[in-house]
Amino acid sequence: MAVQPIRLFGDPILRTPAQEVVDFDKELRRLVADLTETMRDAPGSGLAAPQIGVSLRVFTWWVDDELGHLCNPSLDLSEETQDGEEGCLSIPELAFDTRRAQRVVARGFDMHGEPVTIEGSDLLARAIQHETDHLDGVLFIDRLDAQTRKEAMKAIREAEWFGEPAPTVKLSPHSISAKWL
Repeated sequence: MAVQPIRLFGDPILRTPAQEVVDFDKELRRLVADLTETMRDAPGSGLAAPQIGVSLRVFTWWVDDELGHLCNPSLDLSEETQDGEEGCLSIPELAFDTRRAQRVVARGFDMHGEPVTIEGSDLLARAIQHETDHLDGVLFIDRLDAQTRKEAMKAIREAEWFGEPAPTVKLSPHSISAKWL
């Protein structure tokens, strides 16, 4: 397990849909461990694999002292919505009110390939939706109304970290074989 650098807004991997997990192996378990350690170190409520430079459909969450992960999620969302402040580890120090479904039922797999269903509301529902968006190349700022998105983009351009180059990784701890592309 190791804390990995978190990719920041502007890194193309954050806008690229991630690939389905097909191998539930030691490499995937290491990825889940790295995601968990990185998320807790940040600290954050969730972290998706693309945020550490791995294009796989897997994310972790840590909400109300519940720690979990999900691979290849599919979501059923409630019609009832919630508005609340939302931020992102890839867009540090900025948060904006974002509308999300109030409740979610997420289906997918754990790191061993066993099917799982997660039901959540409020913050857990928000985190699961946010992280699943990352797997689709969508950022929370894409969900903002036009005026708020304009304000968010201005704040991003003015942020101290904006324009930082993507981290250089000399040797990734995760396989970059064709199965991950």
